[in-house]
Amino acid sequence: VTLHLNPISSVHIHQKPLVFLLNSPLPLVWKLKTERLAPGIRRVFFVSLGSVVQFEKGNFSLSAETEEKFFPEKNEHLLQWAQKEYGAVTSFTELKVSRNIYIKVGE
Repeated sequence: VTLHLNPISSVHIHQKPLVFLLNSPLPLVWKLKTERLAPGIRRVFFVSLGSVVQFEKGNFSLSAETEEKFFPEKNEHLLQWAQKEYGAVTSFTELKVSRNIYIKVGE
């Protein structure tokens, strides 16, 4: 699955830390494609067991962290866990089948 990350239109270059929980019932290769995300900013990708994140060429991966995590099975439990762990969830998306996911990050 390719995860496309771009800032919202009102933000020229996104310069804030991000945390993603990438959960799947089956192990996946998450391919990351980014545009206009500032280098050197901490970005964390938690993936379900057996999954990996592949970064594009360049220095984005130097400031990104990937960690395998056991997530709650049901989405409502995952959402509750994320809110408890991080205090807020700004976006939650559930897809049954997809090859590309487009996410706008920003304020």
